[in-house]
Amino acid sequence: MSKKGILIVVSGFSGAGKGTLMRELIKRYQETYALSISATTRKPRAGELHGREYFFKEVAEFEKMIAENELIEYAKYVENYYGTPHEYVAHQLEAGKDVILEIEIQGALKIKEKHPDVLLLFVTPPSANDLKKRLKHRGTESSDAIESRMRRAVEEAEGMHHYDYIIVNDDLDSCVQQMHEIIQGEHHRGFRNTKFMEYIKADLLSSLKGDS
Repeated sequence: MSKKGILIVVSGFSGAGKGTLMRELIKRYQETYALSISATTRKPRAGELHGREYFFKEVAEFEKMIAENELIEYAKYVENYYGTPHEYVAHQLEAGKDVILEIEIQGALKIKEKHPDVLLLFVTPPSANDLKKRLKHRGTESSDAIESRMRRAVEEAEGMHHYDYIIVNDDLDSCVQQMHEIIQGEHHRGFRNTKFMEYIKADLLSSLKGDS
């Protein structure tokens, strides 16, 4: 069956817990998954290392990557570029690792256009009330900022139907297990196993010839 890794995009509302969920998934199944490392033109913060948190690039380097189509997707935020290098992702996939990208909806849909076989997962809390509680419990944002994130969530909810699976992040343990089972089940999808299907068909025909 399919041994090549699967490209996975995880999106979700701010406060849905997708970051915690992915970190726990990697922790439990570190031989199975790899988190994609983005390239950026912003300067490293204290403690950040090139190739660990980000691939740090000069603006000219990044724009050269854009021109040479070396990025799966990219965007510009607050005067800095951010993007996903194709080479890093391709290397991980060929090594058999399932590669996870955390990207918002518009970026996810752009990736879907270029890579139709990408697996799209959307993480949501059980209710709006749960989402608001989680944002408040962060203790890092004002009431106005929380309200702004809730309004943004209303807009993002309109794009959920584009995703292959909706994952309700209620209990972390069960949610991690559910995500793992969904991804591993994808490896058995027919369109991901065309080489094996060709092999088994040829093998069956060969066995018939051998019996005649």
